[in-house]
Amino acid sequence: MASMKGDGLFVRDLVQKFPLIEDMKKGKEVFWLNPGLDNVLPREVSKADIEDASERLARFAPYIVRAFPETSPGGGSIESPLKNIPEMKAFLNGEAGGGLSGRLLLKCDSELPISGSIKARGGIYEVLCFAEKVALESGLLNRSDDYAVLAEDRFRELFSRYAVSVGSTGNLGLSIGIMGARLGFRLTVHMSADARQWKKDLLRQKGAKVAEYRGDFQMAVAEGRRQAEGDPLCHFVDDENSRDLFLGYAAAAERLKRQLDGMGITVDSGHPLFVYLPCGVGGGPGGVTFGLKHVFGENVHCFFAEPVQSPCMLLGIMTGLHDGICVQDVGLSGRTSADGLAVGRPSKLVGRLVGNLLDGLFTVSDSRMEALVRDLYTREGIFVEPSAAAGFPGFAAVQRNGGYAERLTPSAMDHSVHIVWATGGSMVPEGERKKYLAG
Repeated sequence: MASMKGDGLFVRDLVQKFPLIEDMKKGKEVFWLNPGLDNVLPREVSKADIEDASERLARFAPYIVRAFPETSPGGGSIESPLKNIPEMKAFLNGEAGGGLSGRLLLKCDSELPISGSIKARGGIYEVLCFAEKVALESGLLNRSDDYAVLAEDRFRELFSRYAVSVGSTGNLGLSIGIMGARLGFRLTVHMSADARQWKKDLLRQKGAKVAEYRGDFQMAVAEGRRQAEGDPLCHFVDDENSRDLFLGYAAAAERLKRQLDGMGITVDSGHPLFVYLPCGVGGGPGGVTFGLKHVFGENVHCFFAEPVQSPCMLLGIMTGLHDGICVQDVGLSGRTSADGLAVGRPSKLVGRLVGNLLDGLFTVSDSRMEALVRDLYTREGIFVEPSAAAGFPGFAAVQRNGGYAERLTPSAMDHSVHIVWATGGSMVPEGERKKYLAG
């Protein structure tokens, strides 16, 4: 899609209609409440679709245990812990000058098995969908079979005839590359120049081909899509438009409910749940939000967090233009040290599906995300990537915003639960961790 960058009249009209864009253009941190929130679930994707995704993941669990023995304690479930972080809450409360209510938890998708990021949910799920389709159509697999048979050489030989490709800034490529290569598919990951070198190196070690581009994320996706269209045996994982990715993320919601139940945490009108999700192109946080709304309805309040230089989803939802606008159109660079969030144009799918389900969005500076990485490690001994720390400022922002306070009673906030979704970190090499922690 053509950019409108340089169209001064277009930008002036936008700023007049949406004054917050003026602060966004200056790279300031902003907090936006969504006037379009109505909690009406779209018809395009249903609860039955999410349940189907959960059932497919359950069918594949025996294979995942065989292929990735580290998942055996969880029975082949790709799931992460939910942790209390009281010391981090105390730190954030002090930083805000006191008065912050509620319980603060960390959803540690940074510790997800296999590929150590939220992308393991959607990326691995989509590869499994494709593998199941190929295996069923070949006649080698029936749905009643024990899917552990997929680890046998006859299936690897079958899958080797097919290719899987994806455009990625890193973590999605890792999840798809690791799972796809283990199954036996030929893998190509199209990556932008700003993707981390260690992620490219790791993908090559896992057997994937890495194609690098000097442009941004959108260029990598576009080129990957173009090449895949010329190969009838290639499945392209489209991070901008994929329904399967979306459903893989959405399946996390019911699992989170079981974790909350296990901790004795109730979610209802008097005990609201707040969830802060880092956002790049939008698939991961969008899918999780969609699933959470199906499970908790209007009692869950979801916010997306984006870097100040690449607030693509905020720009798309606020203006209603969705993928019809990119951050470069308003003079932002799209560059950030939080490489997983370095996206200039939002998903074509996500904004339209969950734009009315979001309570709001906010932006975070690179320096703040980097400091929060150190703060979390110092106080809780938990390491995450900078992008995974983007959600923390939301804990104070929702309670310090006068307009938002009007939506909730003080007593409800006193009994609230807040979850920061840590989207990645465990795969980061030790040398890179030291750099992040040194500041």
